[in-house]
Amino acid sequence: METKHGVCSAFTPRRNSLRKSCAEIVREARQSLRVQSTQRPFTPRDGPRRLFGANSVRGDHGSRPPSAFSLHSQNFDANSRPCSGTRLSPLNHKPKFPDSSNAEEPLKDFPRFPIEPVEARKGLAWSRSRLLKSVSLTSLLPSEACTDEKLNPGPEPKRLSAEQLCSPDLSRDHRGHLKASQRRTRSRSLFCSSKNIKPDVDSGVRPTESGREQKTELGYGNSSTCPDEEDPESLVWNNVILPLLQELESVAAGSSEGSVDRLCDLCDRLHGTLADADMLGRRCKKRSGILRTLFHLVDRESAQLNLHIAKLCFALCVSGNNLLNICKLVFQISRSENNDILFEKISIVDSLLSVLNYGDVGVSGEALLYCVAALKFLSGNITILRILLAKNCIEIAQKLLQKLCIVSDCNMTLAGNILVQLTATLRNLADHPDSRPLFVSFYVIPSLCLVLRRYCEDKDISTNISRIFSKLSSYSECCLALARTPNCYSLILDLLSKHHQKQDLVVRLLFTLGNLTAKSEEPRQQLFQCNECMPTLLRLYNSYQRRNVSSSTVVQKEAPSPREPVAAAAALTDDVLVKLVRVLANMCIHPAVGPSLATNTTCIQLLMETLELRSVEESEDLMVNVAAAINNLSFYQEENSEIKHNQLTIAKWMLKLLLSSSMDAMLEATRVYGNLSLHKDVRDLAMQNKVHKFVVTLLDSKRAEMCFSACGVLTNLALDPPNRVCLTLEGAPAKLVDCLRDFGPADWQLAGQACQALWNLIGHGSDKLLHAEERERLLEILTVYSDKEEALKWTQNEDEQDFYRACWESEFLPVAQKLIKVLHSVDVTA
Repeated sequence: METKHGVCSAFTPRRNSLRKSCAEIVREARQSLRVQSTQRPFTPRDGPRRLFGANSVRGDHGSRPPSAFSLHSQNFDANSRPCSGTRLSPLNHKPKFPDSSNAEEPLKDFPRFPIEPVEARKGLAWSRSRLLKSVSLTSLLPSEACTDEKLNPGPEPKRLSAEQLCSPDLSRDHRGHLKASQRRTRSRSLFCSSKNIKPDVDSGVRPTESGREQKTELGYGNSSTCPDEEDPESLVWNNVILPLLQELESVAAGSSEGSVDRLCDLCDRLHGTLADADMLGRRCKKRSGILRTLFHLVDRESAQLNLHIAKLCFALCVSGNNLLNICKLVFQISRSENNDILFEKISIVDSLLSVLNYGDVGVSGEALLYCVAALKFLSGNITILRILLAKNCIEIAQKLLQKLCIVSDCNMTLAGNILVQLTATLRNLADHPDSRPLFVSFYVIPSLCLVLRRYCEDKDISTNISRIFSKLSSYSECCLALARTPNCYSLILDLLSKHHQKQDLVVRLLFTLGNLTAKSEEPRQQLFQCNECMPTLLRLYNSYQRRNVSSSTVVQKEAPSPREPVAAAAALTDDVLVKLVRVLANMCIHPAVGPSLATNTTCIQLLMETLELRSVEESEDLMVNVAAAINNLSFYQEENSEIKHNQLTIAKWMLKLLLSSSMDAMLEATRVYGNLSLHKDVRDLAMQNKVHKFVVTLLDSKRAEMCFSACGVLTNLALDPPNRVCLTLEGAPAKLVDCLRDFGPADWQLAGQACQALWNLIGHGSDKLLHAEERERLLEILTVYSDKEEALKWTQNEDEQDFYRACWESEFLPVAQKLIKVLHSVDVTA
């Protein structure tokens, strides 16, 4: 404010003083320059839950992933293993075969197997044949493997029941399906017949290796484990897990009403057993058998059961195609709001967040897409939203944002699809008050700016982030974090220029800029100093103004009574213009920006055009914001000011607002008259159009700010002696006394302004305009209010004592003392 040389106050000239007192600083805070506020743009609720919304530029066709699909057990792969994502090139090595000329020692160049102890070679042929049968079983397709579980004994291997595996004959030795006595007899015969067996050169497999592979296949530990002793995992498998799997299959084969609940309970028991035995993840050696059973249950198409299956599959660390299908399964369930209660009961959120935390776009990008899309739907539920916040969802999302910003060009399309879902999830999270400190502490806002720079051409991502910014920028800490992000203003201006036709994006970015410029002086200047700031904003203003004018013209030609159609057409562009004008009004508060905008011909002409073309009944918010912008610009009284050159025209258009039924419009118009009425031609225009009558009526308002603005206009109108009689006839002195009595102790600035208006009315030899009763009442009020102890006792809050004392000393007391002298002199003369 120190740099505002030559700028007049709203109502009275300001003292030229290089050093301001505390009271003057307080007074300047109440001047006519005001930050303009507006409502946050309405965020429409999404209709049916779809992967991409109805307004998505990706449309319903093309290469985007589908929102609807069907999943069955045959879509899964039971033999799940992690996919490396890298195809290995073939080796250039060519094996060298032994030279046939060396007939005596044909295997001389080949390494010989070490001689094993007799005990290690026991049961060689039987274990090798058993291994081949086991491998052939696991190589079946999932659907085939599941249908062969209960085959009768024959040439194909038979899967034994839990009762058989846990029987006394087999509970201590599970290397095969023979009884212990039969196995010992056969082992001895194999041992005897294998003494003269030579290594099989063609197979390339050592006998001991096939024995080791046999142990691994059936659940043994390493080859050093004693063959007659079971490891703990095998005991758990045979005694607990396998019976659970078989019970799952038997219950699934039935069709009882409670079978789903029973299956869900069995899945929970299986999950708990695996967790207690430390067999989750990829540590379980017979994991494929568990997955095969679980995948078969998907065909029951029960949302509750499928969530239990998905939770268990996530715990078993499925990957590749299985991870994709499980994420699709969860996404499919989350598409129905009726299933939200299931996600509240079944704790699967941790698993979904784990996919986000460790997922790789290059390896499992599509699975990430459906996983984040499910979270997008679920975050619309307030209960699940709180769970997500408690599970540190925002920090995980921020890490994923950073990873998606650095993907290779070949993965940008898929990464863009994921970002659409992720930014929509963050948009939902931003609604909760507890999320806002997390957005700041985890630096999510700078990460979103990085995403905007990389994907500035993507309208879906830009729209979602603009919604996040519009929500967060309404809060000081988030607004400060965005303002401190490097080049955030130029980034927003660039998006406004690129997507100027996309109204929902433009209105939210303008709302964000309005919030930034409402907080402090620095953002106002930084935005104004950006390249192409004013050209971009004024192009938008002109474009949406022309759009509204053209739509109004078409309606007027087609409709005999155009008022309602015109109002409907104007509403389409009102929101953009309201937010844009608010940015201009907030920017011009800065002492270096305001004078420049006041001399901008294009800016002032657009504002005046809006006043001319629109009405308060059709566009109340827009007209109020335009009046606020003109009020702020009229504060600067430079010689080349466009406001000053067009002040009479502006004053005429302000009559529409002053005579309207909107109190906000009347307030802003009164403020404009308070600044413009410093000039005599405006005062004459106001008196000719009976403006003073409406202003005197405003003194009856119960709003302090309305009375303050009305007192300011009356102060200026009373500068001309002919106007004082008209004001007195309208009852202005009596109403000013009432205003002083009602608002004085609570607002000393308003009391001082009322005294200044009374001084201009009666302080220049016009005291006879005041009746004797009014004069006595005014003198009594001024005497009481001039007593310091009596005046300041109305203030209960100790923190505001200094503020009220400064206002009383500078704003009220000097003018009150002058009035008291005048009134006493009149009494003495009488």
